[in-house]
Parts: sequence; C-alpha cells; structure tokens
Amino acid sequence: MSRDSLISLFAEFERLQCDPAIVCRQGYRHISWTYHSLQLNALLFANALKSRGLQTGDRVLIWGPNSAEWVAAFWGCLLVAAVAVPMDDSASADFARRVARDSQVRLVLASRDKPQLDPAIPFLILEDLPDIAAQHGVFTSPSVPRGTPHACQPLAGEPITRQQLIEILFTSGTTAEPRGVVLTHGNFLANLEPIERGMRPYLKYERFLHPLRFVSLVPLSHVFGQFMALFVPPLLGATVAFENSANPAEIMRTIKRERATVLIAVPRMLDLLRSAIECEIDSRGWRRWFDKNYAVSESQPFLRRAWRFRRIHRLFGFRFWAFVSGGATLSSDTELFLKRLGFAVVQGYGMTETASLISLNHPFSAAEGCVGKILPGCEFKLADDGEILVRGENVSSGYWEKGSLRPSTEHGGWLRTGDLGELDTNGNLKFRGRKKNVIVTPSGLNIYPEDLEAALKKQSAVRDAVVIPLDRSGNAEPCAALLIASVGDPGCALPDVAASAVTAANSTLADYQLIRTWLIWPDTDFPRTPTGKPRLAIIAARASELLNVVQGFNPASWPASGSHSDPLAQLLVAKSLQSLSSLDRVELLSALEHHYQIEINESAFSEAKSVADLQKLIAQPANNPTAQTSSCEQDSATPYHYPRWTQREPIRLARLAAYYALVWPATQILGHPRVIGRHHIENLKGPVIVVSNHITRRADIGLVLAALPSRFRHRLATAMGGESLRRMSTPPRHWFFAKRWAYQLGYFLLTALFNVFPLPQFSGVRQSFRFAGESADRGYSVLIFPEGEVNNSTDGHLAPFQSGIGLLAENLALPIIPMRFDGVWQMKREHRRLARLGEITAHIGAPVAFPPGTPAREIARRLQSLIESL
Repeated sequence: MSRDSLISLFAEFERLQCDPAIVCRQGYRHISWTYHSLQLNALLFANALKSRGLQTGDRVLIWGPNSAEWVAAFWGCLLVAAVAVPMDDSASADFARRVARDSQVRLVLASRDKPQLDPAIPFLILEDLPDIAAQHGVFTSPSVPRGTPHACQPLAGEPITRQQLIEILFTSGTTAEPRGVVLTHGNFLANLEPIERGMRPYLKYERFLHPLRFVSLVPLSHVFGQFMALFVPPLLGATVAFENSANPAEIMRTIKRERATVLIAVPRMLDLLRSAIECEIDSRGWRRWFDKNYAVSESQPFLRRAWRFRRIHRLFGFRFWAFVSGGATLSSDTELFLKRLGFAVVQGYGMTETASLISLNHPFSAAEGCVGKILPGCEFKLADDGEILVRGENVSSGYWEKGSLRPSTEHGGWLRTGDLGELDTNGNLKFRGRKKNVIVTPSGLNIYPEDLEAALKKQSAVRDAVVIPLDRSGNAEPCAALLIASVGDPGCALPDVAASAVTAANSTLADYQLIRTWLIWPDTDFPRTPTGKPRLAIIAARASELLNVVQGFNPASWPASGSHSDPLAQLLVAKSLQSLSSLDRVELLSALEHHYQIEINESAFSEAKSVADLQKLIAQPANNPTAQTSSCEQDSATPYHYPRWTQREPIRLARLAAYYALVWPATQILGHPRVIGRHHIENLKGPVIVVSNHITRRADIGLVLAALPSRFRHRLATAMGGESLRRMSTPPRHWFFAKRWAYQLGYFLLTALFNVFPLPQFSGVRQSFRFAGESADRGYSVLIFPEGEVNNSTDGHLAPFQSGIGLLAENLALPIIPMRFDGVWQMKREHRRLARLGEITAHIGAPVAFPPGTPAREIARRLQSLIESL
C-alpha cells in the first residue's frame, strides 16, 4: 500500500474512535486520551492555527515533555501543512531561542515551566492546548473527510504530498550554531511502508494480544520516538503510555500497571533495566535458580525460555514480551540477556537524516550483535574505509542552517552516515562505531572504542565506560573514563578497583588495543544527549583537564565517586534531616531519586538522621546507580497495605448494601446532620478531593458520606492514619490472641465498609499518594482530613493543616470540596452519642482549584482559611 502522505495515518483514527490512544502521567494520576479525543483536539488546534494566520510552511516550535497535548499539537501542524520544530524538553532556553530565531518560527508552544523566547513570537502553554483548541469552532476543512483520505487540502489549496515538509529536527547543543535536519512525509513513509507490509502476515496473531500497549521512554523530540509513538501505533490500533521517569523501578511499575506488551527505549535504559533485574534476582534469593536456568536456556525456543523465566516475566506482567531499542547501539550482553529470558528484542540502525531507520532486525530471528537487514527501498553500500553510505526516499533532502537549506547528500544522492559497518554472509548489518571516533595508533592500526567499552562493561566493578582518543603526535591511543560501581568493602580504594577492572578487560583484548591510560569520572554520570548517548566532545575535554591536573598525583588519594560537591548535598548540610516535615522529606526523596536515578527505600529513608546516613543509603548495593533498586515494586518496601480489592465492583456493591442497611440509619438516628451548601456541587462531576475537619474517628466518615451526594458517596476512598491502620492490621505479637484478632477484624471491617487506605505521616507517603492517584483514575473521589490526627483541642478550633494536602492537591489536579462539621466537638466534649435536633451541621463550600505551580504549603494554608470561613 502506497500512501500519499502521513495524513492517511490520521485517517486511521476514524476507525479507532473509542480505543485508548495515549496514557500519560500528570502528577500522581494517569490521564488517558482515546483516538477520538486525540483526533478532535488535533483538528481544533489546526483550526486555531488557521485563525492565527499560519500558512503552509510556517514553523511552529513545540517544546515540552512527552504528553498527549504534544501529540495533538504535532498532528495539528500536519493538518494545516505547518512545519513542526520539535525541541527537546531538557534543551536550554538559550539554545531554544537560537533555534527559534534561525528557523523563523511563527508560534511557540511550550510547557508551563518554559520561559518566553522572544516577545515578538506568540507563546502558548502546551498544557492548555485543549482549552486553546476549544475556543475555536469545529474544523471544517475538506482536508480530512471521513473514510480513508490520502490527501489533505491545506491553507494554500494544494494537496499535501510526499514531498511536503513535515518538520525540522535540531540536535541540542551548547556553543555550536543550531543545525536542523529537514524531513518530509516521504522520508517517514519510505520506512513505514515496508514495515507495514512486513507486519501484514502477523496481524492475524495480533488479536490474541490486542490491544497492543507500548510504553515509550524516548522523547518525541527524537525521530525514533516519533516513529514509534506517532506513526506505528495507528497501524495497529495500539496505545502508547509515556513514562518520563528514568528510574527502572518506576518503568517496571508502569509496564505492569499499563499491562504493556512492548517497551520502546534507548540502549542505556535497557542496560539499567538489566541491572535492575539482576538486583531483583539477588534481593529475592533467586540467584542459584537463575544461574541454573540461564545456562540451559541458550538452545531453547522463545516460548520455552519465556516459561522457564516466568518469575522474571511476572515482574513486568505476562502480557509484556518485547523490547524495541533505537537511538544508539544496544550492547550485545544486554541483548543476549533479555533474549535468554524469553523476551523479543527488536533493534534497528538509522539516524535523524534517514527518518530513523536504515536497517531493522526480525524480533524472533535476529542475528546476535547485528542491527538487522537493510530496509526495502533503501540503497546501501560500504565505502572503501567501511563507512556506511545510503540513498533513497528515506534520506533527508538537507539541513536547515543559518536560515537556509543546505543539501545533506553528495553527488549521486549518497548520504555519508559517518558510521562504520560491515555485512555478514546473510546480509545482516553490524555496526562498528563512528568513523570519527576510530583511534588510529602510531602503528597504523584501527581501534574501535566500542570494542574496548564492551570489554570494560563486562567487569562487575564498572558501571559504565567511555573510551576516547588521546593525541600522540598526530596519532592516538585509547583512554578510558570509568564510572565505578559502589564498593561494598569500605576499606577498598576506588583506584584499586578501577585498576583491577582495567587489567581484567585488557586480558581479553589484543596487544594493540590495550588500555594504558584511564581515569575515574568524578561525577555521578557522564554528560549525555536526550537519548542517553555520552557527549564525547565534552567528556574528552574534561578528561584532558583531569589528566593534566593529576600528572604526578598519587592515585591512592583520588576522591571517591560521589564525594564531589552537588547542590543536593549542599542543601542537606544546610538543614538537619530531623527538622524536615513530611512534605520536605517527600520532596527531598524525589529530588535524590531524580538526581541519582535510583529508587530509595522509603522506610530506610525515614530512619536517616544525617547527611552521612543518606550517603550510606544511596551507596548501598540495592540502591546504587548500578543496581538501581532492590525491588521493582515499592509496595514490598513499605509496611503498609493498599487494598485495591475494596474497589472491585462486587465489593463496592456489597459495601453500599451494608452502608444503607447499617451506617446510613445509624448516622441519621444518632446525628441527623443538617447540610448547608449542597447547591455548590450540584453540577460538579467526580472525581474530586473532599477535605474536612476531623473531630472523632467513630463518626466523621459516616457524617461526610451522609452529607455528600450519592455520586460521590458511592465512590469514595478515605485516607486514614497509616500508623493506626498498620497497628490494626499487624498488632503486636505479645498481645493476647483475642485482642489481636479483634484488631484484625476491625481492620478488615473498616477497610471493607469505608474503603480506607493508609496515609502515614512519615515512611510510605509517596505510595499513599500514588494509590490516591490510582483511585482517582478508577473514578473514585478521595476524602482527606488535613489536620492529620483527630483534633483534641480544648476549644474545637482547627489544628494546623498538614502541608501534605497541598502536595496531594497539586499532583491530583482535582476540584477540592471543602467541608466543615459543627456540633460534633460539643458532643465529644460531653461524651454524648446522640445529637440534639439541628446540633450537627455540615457546611459544604464551593469547589476550589489552584493554579499549577502553587506551593503546597500555600494550598494547605488557603484550604484551612477557607474551611474556617464556612
């Protein structure tokens, strides 16, 4: 099937209307867009672009993290033949400003935290795209008729063809002038069409896995991320879940929660996932079982390997079966490891100038160490020096540089990739490395850094390695920059560990490849591109400086990894851990995990009293950057239980029956509350956050349920003190058995009848917030008592609200219903169970919402003031 443009893919949305298209995280919630929602927002945004006077070929800069709004904006640009200029989310404002100036953009669409680049260029908030689109009428252009169109009628009136420009992709930089790769509809279609034809024989099996669900870790500003998240899913009716965290434990949680079938990632993330799996094996005591089965799985077929390692598959969910790697070369060790576990590994080779692909391997019959066969329609040859040359429709027509277009190909249309490769007898391509990175020794021999890096990475002490050339009178010799894993023996010096690792690696190399110069990289990681590739020029410059500094320096005094100053350590030194509030601890924990890309056990973190304690915690093998995490599921790392079974439909219906048979009559007879302000929420739909004052454990939940309309009452999850619930569920063993059973029975009844979940004050707060987000995703409103514990004041005034309510409100982004109960405190003071007529009054305030970015403490303060004024 030949397509006239990528607009024909957009037409596929018509047959997938109700299927989920995109899932993305917003705070602690996961927002899902159907193909219909995506189609509608893209059409309306296209209309918004028309109303702003954008014409065919005008540039629109899109700057933000992966999101449904990003995808809708990209398709909206395509529909009106505007040219998208994707910008990496981590790009500096200066670089984005230079790109905007060089490409002469007419509009900037950026996430809320980004600065305005130029007052003369209109600036729109990416997160507000649905509201921006909704301000305009239905898109009535005949460009996207119902059915299966193959052309689009843009503003200029001409149909969109394969030659039409679709985007300009600029690579991030710091000092160099921006240079963008110009891509057309035909560039992408030249790669997409052979894949579509190749998939056709397998579509009959797809129904057994439908719906296919992809988890993508690759930024949409990267051509590989676009290819796999924008263009392939509509062909299969697949759902794409964006995960913006680099934490392997979070990635594994997302795969399991979304019941994903495929993970799309760059090689570095797969290396980290492999380390996480290895650490999980050790932490669960599976090492002997694993080694035994790994040894015998080599000759077994795919399905047999998957069954043999079903314990590992259970960590990801049994629907998950494939890794798709791109953006760089996947190490052969990681590829072999994942395949031996019974996962399919799909790997390709390409570059931005070839719209992502040149070759692609078959998921079930790929040659190890190769990047597949050349795609049909792409001409390929190797130069005399082994450089890969390609020609075809997938090759970009040129570069956008200094406001003009410069050709990217030589005479005859051949593109010099700058990469070295070789073909085996079966036509499989093997990537040998970048041509400019080849190290030519004084003897005239070529050393490929990738070979040396692979030997170093096989050493358990080496977390990562980069080999760079050192100049030697016009020639060069290899120098290794090493990231060393944490050392279990505190008396073992890192230089000794590094020296042993280099010696072991050298024993596997030829004489001319030997590594004679090496250094320990002083930071926690190498500087990297958005797709995880080390920035070799920066590393080489820094390594040269370090080597010059340490000439004649005693290696034994080399500082340990992580001892360098970083802003987080300086922040901690300035403030005692013991003085941090629960909110401070949650924010600090998240910052540390983001900075070191690890998962820290929250229970152990809560026990840390000093910076030294945190340094030990971060350096533990279960939490260092090599192992990443000792458990892929945080549930197993915290002492609290989050009862998802209470939200299953049969349990919910049983709970409602028990409520109306027992709790409702008791509340009306004993309390008969009067409700004021219910009109404020007549037209409000759930889910919402309900906040109320907290007087007594026995009556407050029942009173809140009685005051709320049935649409909220029937689907309400209640946060309760985590420490109290834990004491009920696991009472001390020295108690009399009857007392223990009574507490456990009370826990079960409380959980089942009121759908409560733990909200601890210290350890486990994040997991509680995560569960609240899951509950909201399932349509449940969340009840919070912001005072924390029961109010035991002598005058009945509100206790100070915990700032955690502000953090939860910010991350759930739900309307907040403020409530206050009067009269309950008087009953409690007088030890009465029966209220006087009209004594208990429930005040319901108007729903409130806070602008994004409002500080959590400010939210808590304003909520308290609002409830006091009811």
